[in-house]
Amino acid sequence: MTIKTSGTVPAQVGVLGGGRMGAGIAHAFLISGASVVVVERDDASATAARERIERDVAKSLERQVITGSAEEWLDRLTVSLQHADFGACELVIEAVPEDFDLKVSSLTEVESHLADTAWLASNTSSLSIDRIAARLRRPERFCGLHFFNPVPASKLVEIVNGEATGEELRGLSVQWVAGIGKTPVVVNDAPGFASSRLGVALGLEAIRMVEEGVAAPEDIDNAMVLGYKHPVGPLALTDIVGLDVRLGIAEYLAGELGERFTPPQLMRDMVARGELGRKSGQGFYRYE
Repeated sequence: MTIKTSGTVPAQVGVLGGGRMGAGIAHAFLISGASVVVVERDDASATAARERIERDVAKSLERQVITGSAEEWLDRLTVSLQHADFGACELVIEAVPEDFDLKVSSLTEVESHLADTAWLASNTSSLSIDRIAARLRRPERFCGLHFFNPVPASKLVEIVNGEATGEELRGLSVQWVAGIGKTPVVVNDAPGFASSRLGVALGLEAIRMVEEGVAAPEDIDNAMVLGYKHPVGPLALTDIVGLDVRLGIAEYLAGELGERFTPPQLMRDMVARGELGRKSGQGFYRYE
């Protein structure tokens, strides 16, 4: 078994939520040498989370990102229904849906099971780290670790420091991101941070262009890919992220930053029809 890492990761890491993002985060720490505990809400979700992580580990072995057998990597994975199983974790990352009240209730519950020396992070893509931290007992031990979808392929993690984030955590978070082979971008807490604010702004304008009949989705995306060297166009990226996810972020940013982030009606209509992008098989493009 070979571990490829350029930094330091905690020995024991917890992930709350084993959906696509949570499973990807768990996989990133698992193949970097950590023991990982994933906590889900029910048996079906726990089974699905384990299967996602097993698939990601298999792909990493196939691509020779890691060596050895799947069994020895997965031997350090625990999937549970009990928050108490986070008790020995040095770091726990929350990866539940993008809803403020849900994240606060989840994080406060997790915090109650952690040692005073443990660190806590949220994978939120837009919600205020300061507002969440204000509801925690140890806000100095909390920050944002915003991973990108799909986590195994993405090279970026946005570290979001709140006003209360302690100096020790500010340094450690950079080491952790390097330790899982990704590049940290450090920002201070602000609506949408850097990545979501800029990415959503471009995506919303691209959707408005489709809505107004300016050009077809493929032509808009090709203009950015070929003209501006973006690896993927803004509409294809919206399909990857999920139109429902981006709609939620846009509504939040509109409330915080004004009408320039108001979601186009086309976006609302597509979400209402269940055209959410890759995960539903239909967005701006059709997927098998």
